[in-house]
Amino acid sequence: MNLKILLPFAVFTEKTGIVRIIAETDAGSFGFLPNRLDCVAVLVPGIFVFETEGKGETYLAVDEGILIKTGTDVLVAVRKAIEGVDLATLREVVSKEFSNMDAQEQSVRQAVAKMESGFIRRFAEFFRE
Repeated sequence: MNLKILLPFAVFTEKTGIVRIIAETDAGSFGFLPNRLDCVAVLVPGIFVFETEGKGETYLAVDEGILIKTGTDVLVAVRKAIEGVDLATLREVVSKEFSNMDAQEQSVRQAVAKMESGFIRRFAEFFRE
């Protein structure tokens, strides 16, 4: 099978010679083999696994998205993806990524709170005049 993983802003990876794929959906984990019928699946955040003929298994932490299988081509579109050699390494990378996201979200929330308080202050001054 041929696998192409897309992010909103780039192509994350493109692989050929895929033997099997395991993806997580809201109905549970599904395995995809080369002779499986064509299908569409909605992916939930979790671990996405694919195995190549010579390299073995590769693990990806993916955010929500969609998987489309047509013939030997599998197209996956997700918001975020992080690749790891093994599950322990992937867990560590995902933890760091989430801590970075939490820090960014906190700074955005502070900026929005300042904007809101400034807007309310100006709005109150407008009604005093």
